[in-house]
Amino acid sequence: MDRRLALKKQIIEVGIQLLRNGLVAGTGGNISARLPDMEYFYITPSGMAYESLQPDDIVGIDYNGDLVEGTRKPSIECMMHASILRARPDVGAVVHTHSLYATAVASAHLPIPAFLETVIATNKSEIKVAEYAPAGSQELAENALRTLGEDSAVLLANHGVVGVGRDLAQAVRVCETVEKAAMVFLMSRIVGGPIPIPTELIARQVEFFKTRYGQKQ
Repeated sequence: MDRRLALKKQIIEVGIQLLRNGLVAGTGGNISARLPDMEYFYITPSGMAYESLQPDDIVGIDYNGDLVEGTRKPSIECMMHASILRARPDVGAVVHTHSLYATAVASAHLPIPAFLETVIATNKSEIKVAEYAPAGSQELAENALRTLGEDSAVLLANHGVVGVGRDLAQAVRVCETVEKAAMVFLMSRIVGGPIPIPTELIARQVEFFKTRYGQKQ
């Protein structure tokens, strides 16, 4: 199968996975991905149900937000995806979700502290909150990129989550980890609040996950 067609199909599969796992509802959220040799990226169309998408519905967008492949109107957050992918050559996929617990935390403008090893493994530090800006705006794109920095996840104030990864599978795992961390964070506040892992141990754990956890790529 053509690699680009396969990527479009994978984007659709990820959208259905997010929907069925409760990380998005209806036509919410958006997904983008690129191959290493692509000069643009693919993104989900605006306002179309994931379960009805066909490969031709996935559109190609350049880093200025211009349509270069397909006929559908791209996601309104295409500039946020473009900004991240342009600035982060290490990123091959961006996933934006509206998952329940993470969106609740984002709506309170609360960062998720480095209180779980999964947070450290995913983000190396706390998961920060990008300042609020209207959905689809250039301001939101800039806020998200600035706050994300070199991390793998960022909360969007009053909105949701953005997770990035070298591929779609990793970006989805980031969003799933953020949602679980947000749930535990909120529950821990009921019994006194989460206690962050000591700063001096965070660097050690980051190195552990970098060098000893998982399989070599």
